[in-house]
Amino acid sequence: MSAPSTPSTVTMLRDARTWLLGGRLPVATAITLLVVVFTANVIVADNFLTAFNVRSIFANVIPLAAVAVGQTIIVLGRGIDLSIGAIATLSSVVTVSMVEPLGLPGALLVGLATGAACGLVNGILVAVVRLQPIVATFATSFVWAGLALFVLPPGADAAPRMPESIVQGYRDSLLGIPIAAWLLVALAVSWLVLKRTRLIRHVYAVGGDEHAAFATGVRVAKVQIMTYVIGGLYASLASFAMLANSGSADALAGAGLTLASVAALVIGGTRLSGGAGGAGGTIIGVLVLQLLTSLLVAIRPPTDVRQLIDGLLVILALALAGLWSQRGRGR
Repeated sequence: MSAPSTPSTVTMLRDARTWLLGGRLPVATAITLLVVVFTANVIVADNFLTAFNVRSIFANVIPLAAVAVGQTIIVLGRGIDLSIGAIATLSSVVTVSMVEPLGLPGALLVGLATGAACGLVNGILVAVVRLQPIVATFATSFVWAGLALFVLPPGADAAPRMPESIVQGYRDSLLGIPIAAWLLVALAVSWLVLKRTRLIRHVYAVGGDEHAAFATGVRVAKVQIMTYVIGGLYASLASFAMLANSGSADALAGAGLTLASVAALVIGGTRLSGGAGGAGGTIIGVLVLQLLTSLLVAIRPPTDVRQLIDGLLVILALALAGLWSQRGRGR
């Protein structure tokens, strides 16, 4: 009897290449970037793997991760939300303002309703009024930011705070793993559940070809509106993490979340034109951005060039992700 044949190295390499080019190269690239920046942090920062630092990293990751997941769903449907950071800010100030009169559960429900309502307005402007997404949401970002300043003006006396138990619990650990890491897993699971719904299948269809989706019976306007509502809900979840992390709200806190969410989803392989990608890759992209920030803190560059270096590192990560993705498509 002859020995069972084993696949040759050439065959295995060919199979691996086929697997990567089957739409998985962007995520594989994001994972590679994550490994690179993780290794760089281990080499540069002596305290990188300490329990306190790991908890801090995950605590800072959650707000951007939640916003980025919401942004990803919107982008998959051929939209974009330049107001999603302002929605998170508005939701945070509304939530913290309602803790005392309504209690924590009631305040959280009001915060969720705030995010959903903002997303609904954005969706109607885009899908019904037919404004360009980038124009409509750029305009509403000023509305939501202005409302946040109205609800909680900067420097207000006796600013409301979250319960101390929430703040302490957010930075605590469960089974030796940071609570924030469990929350990140919950975000990923929420995406896996959503991805199997008919709504998200329709979102992919609309993002891939809006006219073809309409021809097959997909209610395009309803799908687009729902992507913005879901994005607003995820922005509210981000606001809860912001409140738990800081203990109080800041009417200017979410200013950087919008553009960072777009950078994260691009690094994670989601196509800005819609119809391709997913929130799993986006979460990896968020971790890449956070570890780049940690690396910058460890390097300790001069203050006057820190923002420049930060921008260059993000551009490098985006360029590498885009380069390998384009090579995978044969462009």
